[in-house]
Amino acid sequence: MATVLLIIHLFVTLALIGVVLLQRSEGGGLGIGSSQGMGGFMTGRGTANLLTRTTAVLGTAFFLLSLALALLGRGTGAPRSILDTAPATPAPTAPAPAPAPSVPTR
Repeated sequence: MATVLLIIHLFVTLALIGVVLLQRSEGGGLGIGSSQGMGGFMTGRGTANLLTRTTAVLGTAFFLLSLALALLGRGTGAPRSILDTAPATPAPTAPAPAPAPSVPTR
């Protein structure tokens, strides 16, 4: 199930990138989405509305797929850090050796 959702997520991501690049920004940008770039298919305003709606739908799908993948993958991984593992019980230590006799100094 997660693999299918991941593949769909990949396609939605690529489509979202493509649609965002097609849009005309205020600074000019790529400007591929202008009416001249679409070959007179739609007016400039209609193209902008279509791309805006498509971006909103793809953005929502991206968000929902991300949440679904996060919920599916929750708790399935093994601990990857020594900080995530349970602490080990300490081994019993041997008694310290007796100190060496000191030599009196005069």
